[in-house]
Amino acid sequence: MNRRVVVTGLGICAPNGVGLTNFYESMLNGSSGITFHQELADLGFGCQIAGKPEIREGLKESYFTSLQLRGLNSSGIVYGVMAGSDAWKDAGLEKANKDQPDWDSGIIFGTGILGIDKLRESIHLIDDNNSRRLGSNSVMQTMASGISAYLGGILGCGNQVTTNSSACATGTEGVIMGMERIRAGKAERMLVGSCNDSGPYIWGGFDAMRILPSNYNDNPQEASRPMSSSASGFVPGSGAGAMVLESLSSALERGAKIYAEVLGGAINSGGQRGVGSMTAPNSQAVQKCILEALLDAGVDKSEVDVINGHLTATSKDVEEIRNWSEALGRTGVDFPLINATKGLVGHCLAASGSVECVAALLQYREGLVFGNRNCQDPHPEILALVDASRIPLKTISHTPGIMAKASFGFGDVNACVIFNDYKAK
Repeated sequence: MNRRVVVTGLGICAPNGVGLTNFYESMLNGSSGITFHQELADLGFGCQIAGKPEIREGLKESYFTSLQLRGLNSSGIVYGVMAGSDAWKDAGLEKANKDQPDWDSGIIFGTGILGIDKLRESIHLIDDNNSRRLGSNSVMQTMASGISAYLGGILGCGNQVTTNSSACATGTEGVIMGMERIRAGKAERMLVGSCNDSGPYIWGGFDAMRILPSNYNDNPQEASRPMSSSASGFVPGSGAGAMVLESLSSALERGAKIYAEVLGGAINSGGQRGVGSMTAPNSQAVQKCILEALLDAGVDKSEVDVINGHLTATSKDVEEIRNWSEALGRTGVDFPLINATKGLVGHCLAASGSVECVAALLQYREGLVFGNRNCQDPHPEILALVDASRIPLKTISHTPGIMAKASFGFGDVNACVIFNDYKAK
């Protein structure tokens, strides 16, 4: 069995837009969600800017019960539940009734570190001999699978409900895992996505590594500069993205709208061998992942039309473009159109792949390709491989065909998924 898989729902909680409408408008207009954070300055961070979703007062009450909100101090769970619930609703799906789970629907919702503010709160209570004041939901907020458990209970999913975690590759990896489960006939629908907490306890380690830009604190929206010759590090971010994947037969039977088809994908690791390390990708593995994704999708490398890259605004951007060029055997004006969502939201860490997948998929709905903010000065080594016309600075009208979206994470792990404009065969 190898069933066709389509995307029927999207949800987003991003630094530059909470909800699909707000996010789309920001992506369309190149509006950044990166802002200055006084808290980071007060704590002595070198990089005092970040991308953090703005959740207006009272909005959480639309997604959580009053009991769930009591003591809720995990930003990642808030972002993930909002994005996941919105994707489910966008797909036209209902929550399961109170007596019977929905056996055909499952969840793979990933994260990196979850509930770190709740964990800090818990540690202080325990150290002060106040463990009885921890509350009944401290465990659910700090366990990695808390996000899938929350969503599973809200929606009533009875199929596989789990959490994956592969650093920055988490979100894209989850799409592939969900696709494979539906393909194999083990589920009709899978809610896939990922989330990441926000705040200094998440971002501090990266600031200590000195891989974040410290020279844009007074000009935060210009700081995230993927593919730019003036890039000086990635801007930390947070949020969540979510997608409902569904068997084509189920989608057609329901009369669901279809954003795109998931043709295939691949996941691998460079094993931290060769030039690969905990923080640097093994180029051989990256290219192998791209080629295996195309093979799984049944697509020739000459057919790739648009790329949504990992592209973090570090020195590794040049290497990533070189890997795409060598894997696809394409250069100059023959290179696919390429964009980097991180120029507008920063690097949302474990949430990055899913946030960027939502951005990529919205391009099908609207018949366009989003522009690249802060890339007026492409790196000369990138321009030696790719014609500048393939790196649009503003959103352009273009109906995407075959689209490749890849994510590469700490630990030398890779994931690449292949989408296509849905066509009935």
